[in-house]
Amino acid sequence: MRKTYLLSLVLFIAVTLCYSSILVPFNQKKLSYMGRVETIENQCAKIYWPGTSVTINFKGTEIKAILKNGKEDAYFYAIVDGNEKGAKKIKADTLQSSILLATGLKNTRHTVQLFKLSNNTSTTYFYGFELPDGSTILNASPLPKRKIEFYGNSITAGHGVDVLPGNEDSGNPEYFNNYRTYAALTARHYNAQYSCISRSGIGMMVSWFPIIMPEMYNRLNPADPASKWDFTKYTPDVVVINLFQNDAWLTANFNHPQFKARFGTTPPDVTTIIQSYQNFVKTIRSTYPTASIICVLGSMDATRKGSPWPGYIEKAVKGLSDTKIYTHFFPYKNTSGHPKAAEQKIMADDLIDFMDKNIKW
Repeated sequence: MRKTYLLSLVLFIAVTLCYSSILVPFNQKKLSYMGRVETIENQCAKIYWPGTSVTINFKGTEIKAILKNGKEDAYFYAIVDGNEKGAKKIKADTLQSSILLATGLKNTRHTVQLFKLSNNTSTTYFYGFELPDGSTILNASPLPKRKIEFYGNSITAGHGVDVLPGNEDSGNPEYFNNYRTYAALTARHYNAQYSCISRSGIGMMVSWFPIIMPEMYNRLNPADPASKWDFTKYTPDVVVINLFQNDAWLTANFNHPQFKARFGTTPPDVTTIIQSYQNFVKTIRSTYPTASIICVLGSMDATRKGSPWPGYIEKAVKGLSDTKIYTHFFPYKNTSGHPKAAEQKIMADDLIDFMDKNIKW
């Protein structure tokens, strides 16, 4: 029995030595983050929001990420050396584990970005990266000078982006892809830092669940009312707000529990709708006094022909008399379900064209 134990111990040590590695902890100063990230001292970084990312520069042949996920599945891209087409899609386990991001690399300088694709209803615990012995951790690249922030619903979060056209419009986590949304595409086009405060199903006045954007916009942990974001950590040059799609549906759904909770039996009148939008934009303006704010809508049926919702936004913005607050509406895509990758690209091109003509930053 003792001989068997000693043999097992020797084999364990041998395997450990063969696979010895360098741990790059989550709080290593050479890592760079984008998005709202909560750091738990001496433990991990907690990633909530879609589009949140962590990037490492290193010299070596392989890299892993040490992750653990909460109850709801969360998916990430591992993007090596900016190769978007070769991005590896990974899913964190509910047990802390080391997940291979890339292997067989040339022993030269590499950049790896771990980018969250999923909704903000999932929480991922990031403990760090793991590199083989002999690798070198390199200094972080300077973050882009430009900064952009988006506030939105399922369209901005990336709901159903990876569902193939003609298939069911699924909201399952594996079909979210924030990286392919108009928001992330626009940020990358301008080489801007990217912050995405979005959740599928959320509205300005009413959502498919109890919380609305004016109650969530200032949170670090979106599920915790006591968890407040420190706005001094990130001041965007441009803010894009894409909300009212869910309001358009739910203010006409008198039997929905959230309609009853917010409005009782009487839907909000036009003045209330306009005022609610105006109040949120005022809040964003007071938070970011010098930012350009673009109030957009679409490309789902809230911008279909005859919809009153773009007009509500126009009236709200006009009433603010602020020359750095703009409106821009994406044309109704006139297809079923949420915008797929190609439709998100059309939205990005449309927004970029608008920004090129109107925003100086």
